[in-house]
Amino acid sequence: MGATGGAVWGRTEQQDFRSRVRGTLLGSAVGDALGAAVDRLGLEEIRQAHGPEGLVDLAPAYGRRGAVTHLTQLTLFSVDGLIRAQVRRDTGAWYPPTDLHRAYLRWAATQRDWGPDLRRKDDGWLAHEEWLYVRRDPARSLLLGLGDDIMGTLDAPKNPGEDGPEATARSAPFGLLVGWEPQLVAQLAVECAAQTHGHPGGYLAAGAYAVTVHALARGDSLDGAVQRALALLSARPGHEPVSEALQHALGAVRQGMPGPARVAELAGAGTAPAVLAAAVYCALVAEDVRHGLLLAVNHGAPSAATGALAGGLLGAMHGETALPPAWLAELEGRPTILELADDFAMEMTQGPALHTPAGASPGWLARYPRGAG
Repeated sequence: MGATGGAVWGRTEQQDFRSRVRGTLLGSAVGDALGAAVDRLGLEEIRQAHGPEGLVDLAPAYGRRGAVTHLTQLTLFSVDGLIRAQVRRDTGAWYPPTDLHRAYLRWAATQRDWGPDLRRKDDGWLAHEEWLYVRRDPARSLLLGLGDDIMGTLDAPKNPGEDGPEATARSAPFGLLVGWEPQLVAQLAVECAAQTHGHPGGYLAAGAYAVTVHALARGDSLDGAVQRALALLSARPGHEPVSEALQHALGAVRQGMPGPARVAELAGAGTAPAVLAAAVYCALVAEDVRHGLLLAVNHGAPSAATGALAGGLLGAMHGETALPPAWLAELEGRPTILELADDFAMEMTQGPALHTPAGASPGWLARYPRGAG
C-alpha cells in the first residue's frame, strides 16, 4: 500500500499535528452530535422545534445532549485500525485494508453484543469501551457490508449500488496519515469504503474527503485542498458525480450570502458526493467553526453526516482550540476521542519508540494487539 515518509518531527511540529488530529476527530464528532438532533427533519420542522434561526446549540438526541451517531463510532474504529496497521507492519504483514476491515468488524460486534467480551484478547482497548455498545441508527448498508467476515474490495465491493455518505464520514482519519503521499491516502480510503459502499460515488467521495483532510493537516488552504482532491480524482473511472459536486461547491461560494437553501441545494440528493459538497461549502464560507457547523446541520438533507464532514474539515484546518468549548464539554465520549487522538498522534510521530520488529512496549501492544482479531 505504501509507507510513511521519513519526516523528522520536532516538538513544535508534533504539537501542531496533535492539535490537528484532536481537532479533526473532535470536530467531526461535534458536527455529528449537532446534526443528530435534527437528522431527517426538514428545515421547517427544525425551525418549529428550535426557533426561527433553527438549531443554534446542542439539543437532545438518543436521550441526551451531545450524543453521537454511528458515524462517530465508525470514525473511532478507523483510527484504531490505522494504529493497528502500523503496529502490525513490524511483523511484515502490511496490507492496511485488512486491519481496517477487522476494526470495522469490531464495530459491528458493538451493534450485536450487550457489551465488551473480555475473553477476546485481540480486541484492544477501544472495543472494551462500554459506551460504544449502543445502536445509533446505523445505515443498513453498514450492517449488511459488515455482516460477515468477507471483505469487500474494489473488484468485488459490498453493496455495489450504495452511494450514501456513511463511508465518507468515517474517512477523515485516513487524511491524518500526513507522512503518506496523497494518492496512497486516497487509495486506502477508497479501498476501505468499498467494504460497505460499492458505488463509485460512495467510495470515491471517501477518497476525495480523505485527500482534502490530508492537505489541510499539512497546512494547505481548503480551496487548495479541494483542488488537490479534484486533480487526483480525475484519473479514476466513475469520478464525475464527485468531481461535479465539488466543483458545484466551489462555485456556490461566489453566489451570494450562505444560507440553508444553498446547503440544501448542494446536499439535497443525500448521496456521498452531494453531502461532501455541502460540507465543503459550509467549511469554505464559515466565519468560524460554530458558524460553519450550524450551517452544516440546518437544512433538510442528512444533517449528522454533513455536520460530521464539515467538522472534520474545520478541525483539521484550525485545530482543537478553535472548537466551541461549551459543545466539547457535553460531547459524548470525549475522553475516549481524546485518548484515541493522542494515541494516533503518538504512533504517527513516535512509532519507532513504541515498537520495532525486534520488540515493543507491552502497554502499547495491549492497547493495539498485533493479532488477527
